[in-house]
Amino acid sequence: MKKARVLLLALLVVATSCESELTNEFDIGQKPAKINIKGFSAPDAVEIRFDGKPVIINDNSFYSQNIETTLNFVLDKGEKNPLVIYNHETGTQIASYEITYDNSADYEDFYFFSLPDIFLQVNAVKPKINLGKVGFEFLFANLGEFSGTELESVKGVLKRENGAVLATFENIGKDDFSEFKIYNFFSNTAPVFLELYKPGTTEPYTGSSPIKVQIIQTYGVNMIVLQEKQENGTVVVKGDIDIADYL
Repeated sequence: MKKARVLLLALLVVATSCESELTNEFDIGQKPAKINIKGFSAPDAVEIRFDGKPVIINDNSFYSQNIETTLNFVLDKGEKNPLVIYNHETGTQIASYEITYDNSADYEDFYFFSLPDIFLQVNAVKPKINLGKVGFEFLFANLGEFSGTELESVKGVLKRENGAVLATFENIGKDDFSEFKIYNFFSNTAPVFLELYKPGTTEPYTGSSPIKVQIIQTYGVNMIVLQEKQENGTVVVKGDIDIADYL
């Protein structure tokens, strides 16, 4: 009986020791984290630095086209770990983020596009489409930058030159591409126009004049990035960037 009690005590000590090792693998003020990076850069290459150190991908410290890697690390509570992206050719900082103990989950999947004159933190997947169809989806990358609107999204109505409606997009926002709308292809040369309104209305999303964006229609998939710009003191919206060209 005495031997049984000794054996039981020994087992409890071993179990407690194992549990203690697991508990102390990371201090209370630490936790493991990771960032799955999936990006694209063209035509310039970019460099990524995490916590001041270059991120090496396939033995390179700079990269272009498709960029993919995973960072595994330990976060200390109260510490800031900067994730910074630079243009390799010019050395210019393109984007910067502070990864912390409290916000690391927000960056576990990090998607980006680095293109001439624009950087997008967005996941883009090219939709499939049948032959003879045209499809559109939109992203309003800098909504409010020049107009000052506090709207998170706008409504878009895509029309032919004669005013016929091709598709309506109820929510075109800043963070993700809108729903994908499809119509029958009708011309290689005829333009299409996107009119922008406050959500659920027929009022221009900013100002009082109609806001109309001429879009070059491409056969197949069109993933258009809208941008507010200022021309001669007037806010205009352009839709010159098609992410589908890079996918």
